[in-house]
Amino acid sequence: MAPSGLLVTGASFAAFRGMHWGLQLLPAPGSAAQDRWKWRNICVSLVHSLLTGPGALLGLLLYPQMAADPIHGHPPWALVLVAVSVGYFLADGADMLQNQTLGQAWELLCHHLVVVSCLGTAILSGHYVGFSVVSLLLELNSACLHLRKLLLLSHQAPSLAFSVASWATLATLALFRLAPLGWMSLWLIQQHHQVPPALVVLGGTGLATVGALSITQGVRISISDVLRSRPHSSNPGHREARVTRTCDGEPATKDDSPLGLKD
Repeated sequence: MAPSGLLVTGASFAAFRGMHWGLQLLPAPGSAAQDRWKWRNICVSLVHSLLTGPGALLGLLLYPQMAADPIHGHPPWALVLVAVSVGYFLADGADMLQNQTLGQAWELLCHHLVVVSCLGTAILSGHYVGFSVVSLLLELNSACLHLRKLLLLSHQAPSLAFSVASWATLATLALFRLAPLGWMSLWLIQQHHQVPPALVVLGGTGLATVGALSITQGVRISISDVLRSRPHSSNPGHREARVTRTCDGEPATKDDSPLGLKD
């Protein structure tokens, strides 16, 4: 099963790198012209999330055996879904290395390294594919995160669309990010005797890393979008300060801040 999984991973990597390159030929919206690379990068990330998140949810609904037996129970197409995701993370890492300094990208590169290591284990071994598909439910929340960032880059905050995206991000964070992470952590603890110690350490490290980033991201969004969005003043200066935040709700002067969570 490894050769076919590696083939799909390579094809996915080429497709997403081609998407990065192709978007360079298209003009970014005028409001996002100051950071065209970030706009392109998030657009590609949104495509990945819209492919793998709904795919994982539909797969688990049609084949619940993947959750009942996360080690062995999976149909062949599930491996393809995991391999597509690995190819994306490799392509996204390459894109960041090409367009950012190591100091700017290190947080996300560490995240990508952990994710590729965990999902890559499923591809190489042919096992734990169901476990990996459950982890792809997180992409349903990532899709909302990416949409929120694109609205911020387009200076659509505050707006009704941005408010809907913010609340959808927080709701899916609880339902499709924290809940699956909790289930995977509980399963790993209960079934540790079935899993090699090295994979327990790898899986535990991955869950802890993504969990910490998820909670941090949720707190940032709650503060920047919910608490700070309450009406305090109607003067133009206050309004301008609200619309010049970066993707993570930080001041726009911090151009070297990481993009935030990107699963």
